[in-house]
Amino acid sequence: MHLKRVAAAGAVAASAVLVLSSPAFAHVSVQPEGEAAKGGYATVNFKVPNEQDDASTTKVEVNFPKNHPLASVMPQPVPGWDVKVTKAKLDKPMEMHGQKIDEAVSKVTWTADDKGIEPGTFQQFPVSLGALPENSDQLVFKALQTYSNDDVVRWIEEPKEGAAEPESPAPVLQLTEAADEHGGAAADKASADSKSGEDATEQAAADSSSDGLARGLGIAGILVGAAGVAFGVLAGRRRGESAS
Repeated sequence: MHLKRVAAAGAVAASAVLVLSSPAFAHVSVQPEGEAAKGGYATVNFKVPNEQDDASTTKVEVNFPKNHPLASVMPQPVPGWDVKVTKAKLDKPMEMHGQKIDEAVSKVTWTADDKGIEPGTFQQFPVSLGALPENSDQLVFKALQTYSNDDVVRWIEEPKEGAAEPESPAPVLQLTEAADEHGGAAADKASADSKSGEDATEQAAADSSSDGLARGLGIAGILVGAAGVAFGVLAGRRRGESAS
């Protein structure tokens, strides 16, 4: 009985830990579809789970990083949600496709026109964005999640390397290294040169084989001709002896 009580108490304690820690796993996050390469464009999904049992998420606001402004931000329409893109003037204009850009997207806000994100569910909000910075390994977005009971959860704490996860971590988009086009071209050229070398070697072998065959046939022809001459001489002698 004593062991059963201890086991039951342990189970209750474990359940309590899971319940208390579950919100840490239910934060707003961002993930790319494929890769998010530096200097390129990517489609990302902001994933918003509902962590309350008696209220729905009715508004999601994602603030874009000011230190790495993005000039091109296009949200994909999501049924049941109105979307608004807000832009702000840049302190320092940037260049994009040969043109100077003096403003960038500062935030995107989705507002539910129906029930929103109900308890026990989540919603993804796809966004195409770029050009991604070349001098950073990540982009940090700060998100605000508003519930139907007027609660607002601020997912704005930036995770620190080597530290425990914050209570309300901000969504972080990890960037990958851009593909080296010159390196790729060099590899293609090396492959082509290798193929050409192999072809040349095969052709040389074929030519050598052909030359050997021709020489062999020539020698055989000479031998056959010599044999024919010898046969003719011998046959002439025999006819002469027979006549005498």
